[in-house]
Amino acid sequence: MAKSKAKKMRDKMTREGKRNPELNRSLFIFADMETRKTKTKKEKLQHQQTKHKKRLSDGAYSTGDDRFFIAFHTSTK
Repeated sequence: MAKSKAKKMRDKMTREGKRNPELNRSLFIFADMETRKTKTKKEKLQHQQTKHKKRLSDGAYSTGDDRFFIAFHTSTK
């Protein structure tokens, strides 16, 4: 029995060191097999401490002496 043209192409690809297309027929081709690592508690705390650091340390909030508050109260009698 002769090989089909597609089978010959698959065999040629595997001989050349390329991926065999027959392996793409598995259910796992759509699965992400990459190992994922969640952040540790220390990493989460460090992220929260540095999250807004640039915005708050740009000079506007660097010293507490240069801020003031003025309140006006008007009565409607």
